[in-house]
Amino acid sequence: MSDKQNLSYQAGQATGQTKEKASGLMDKAKDAAASAQDSMQHAGQQMKQKAQGAADVVKDKTGLNKNT
Repeated sequence: MSDKQNLSYQAGQATGQTKEKASGLMDKAKDAAASAQDSMQHAGQQMKQKAQGAADVVKDKTGLNKNT
């Protein structure tokens, strides 16, 4: 194999390794984004439940809750 062929081969290897590494990083980024989204949705649901609970307490205390 000539020096030119060897350099070309090594460049191809480096390109392939870089693409593989980039793909792995993208997968990690997607997983992190999905995890963050799940966490935010869970936090939002908790906040909504707490707000509803607080509103129910106010309704109960003021007599506006017609369910009791």
